[in-house]
Amino acid sequence: MSRPTPLGGFWAVLLGGLALAATLLYAHPGACPNAGAAGNASAFADPAWDYRLPLLVFGWIVLVAIEQLFPTTWRHRDRPTVALRAAAAVSLAIAASCLTTVPLLTACH
Repeated sequence: MSRPTPLGGFWAVLLGGLALAATLLYAHPGACPNAGAAGNASAFADPAWDYRLPLLVFGWIVLVAIEQLFPTTWRHRDRPTVALRAAAAVSLAIAASCLTTVPLLTACH
């Protein structure tokens, strides 16, 4: 009997987190151009990222949840371990997305 991989069920969290970090570096949020004014500016150089970023984060969370449904994630694990790892992966993705994107999306509003 082979051993389960340590990252089984966490690949989408890991790779999606790296992709989210790269996306944030690419979108390069900066200081609010109208700080203290009307509050209707974007924190990004391209204001379209105010809409793209939540969609990307939502897609990442959905992919993490879908990964938990694959039989390869369950291989050589009992049900409580699978459920705990799935809950940890989805919770980690939600927490990471909230901690990284909410401050950026509300910085100038």
